[in-house]
Amino acid sequence: MNEELAITIGTAARAARERLGLTQAEVAERIGLVHAVYSRLERGKMLPSVPSLYRLCRELRVSPETLMGLGPPASARKAQRPQEDEAPKLRRLLHLAHKLDEEDLDALLHVASALAR
Repeated sequence: MNEELAITIGTAARAARERLGLTQAEVAERIGLVHAVYSRLERGKMLPSVPSLYRLCRELRVSPETLMGLGPPASARKAQRPQEDEAPKLRRLLHLAHKLDEEDLDALLHVASALAR
């Protein structure tokens, strides 16, 4: 294993995850890894497989070049999608809302509407 590359990927993944306001468990679930495995990846103790690297780049919205230390850091790039400008708590709420069934989503909408008044 290339330890330097593993540390570079892990550091970049952590920075991108924190920028998005996500937990390790959330990212692990979204890319199909066990939380403990994702934690090892962020600590630079392992390299991701190519399919995992692909899913990680998509989920964290960073290029493979950035994740591998070959491009500018994610913080130096302009936002490519409107969602990247959203506050981390709003993004988390949106992620959780996607998991709700229609009835629960209506209830959440009602509560949010009441709170926004």
